[in-house]
Amino acid sequence: MEDGQSYRVLATLSDQELRLLDRETHEQIVTASDGHDAPIADLHPGYCIDADLDWSTTEPTVRTLSVLRETLYTFVDHIEPVFEAAQQAWQNARAAGDSMNSRVTRNTDNEVNGVLYVFAEDDEGEVFELFRNGSRPLDPLVDKVNEQEGDAPREVFVLRPANEEFVIVTIALKKGGQFAETLRETYDCPRPSEPLA
Repeated sequence: MEDGQSYRVLATLSDQELRLLDRETHEQIVTASDGHDAPIADLHPGYCIDADLDWSTTEPTVRTLSVLRETLYTFVDHIEPVFEAAQQAWQNARAAGDSMNSRVTRNTDNEVNGVLYVFAEDDEGEVFELFRNGSRPLDPLVDKVNEQEGDAPREVFVLRPANEEFVIVTIALKKGGQFAETLRETYDCPRPSEPLA
């Protein structure tokens, strides 16, 4: 076992049970539902943590942890309306015969405030679910932004329009910034309480 392994919190399955992504191997880990030595109830999907896991039982418990970055992941299905930048990116992808596209987003002062990706949804609607359950990690997209913009907490929104033709992944550069707040208000996804932030 390695001390101080870096993990991404994928989901909080309960106050005492987490689904984690090993950031090196992209392996998913579900923790035990109790018996942790470290408080985990206030962790949120998207948080990047440094944790020491105890593997002496079938499902690991968390011995120690520290929060490295309070990035937030938010998933919203069946959104309406689709904001213009995402709609345009999808139309451009379809016109080019591509299954994905990306572009930066800008505020009214023409300053870059985020990066968005659009991905074609499959017939089973699995692309959205693969992002949500971590089988298709969002980390490479977030890491790419961090490489260009510096390592900082972000807000990542995974949105599926009501027509379910495509999935939007939007990374707001500034956590708590106007772009992130606008998305939260538009798609009714209030900011969670973050006592660890």
